[in-house]
Amino acid sequence: MVLHPLADDRRELFLERTGEAIKAGPSFMLVVSYNPGYQNLLKGMKPSTRQRFVALRFDYPSAAEEQKIVEIEAGVDAKLAAQVVRLGQALRRLENHDLEEVASTRLLIFTARMIKAGMPVREACLACLAEPLSDDPQTVAALMDVVDVHFE
Repeated sequence: MVLHPLADDRRELFLERTGEAIKAGPSFMLVVSYNPGYQNLLKGMKPSTRQRFVALRFDYPSAAEEQKIVEIEAGVDAKLAAQVVRLGQALRRLENHDLEEVASTRLLIFTARMIKAGMPVREACLACLAEPLSDDPQTVAALMDVVDVHFE
């Protein structure tokens, strides 16, 4: 991977069409965002490239923060938001069990919205959590077992 001149000490963008080189201003920042879980041999960031950036690691919000996010974004009460967040946390603990990704806060919001709109809980969890997380029928069934424990 060749680093673009805008991202190294040259800090300039060359516009081939006009032959113009634009120098980045002193307050210019380049932000690179990538999810390490999506890496493969073709898309992974080389260590020499990673070392050219400051790194910040983000995790899921605390349960209390995530509950508030789900309440606000889905427009649901605290009880439902708390149940959905507890379910999400349980599903995240399964990340090493045939799941490429775990339940995002976004999926929890979608689930809560669907329940609020009148969709039965189990159907909402299937459509908004289990099916988006896996296309393997056995894995989906296992995820739904977790749903059943959390929404008896």
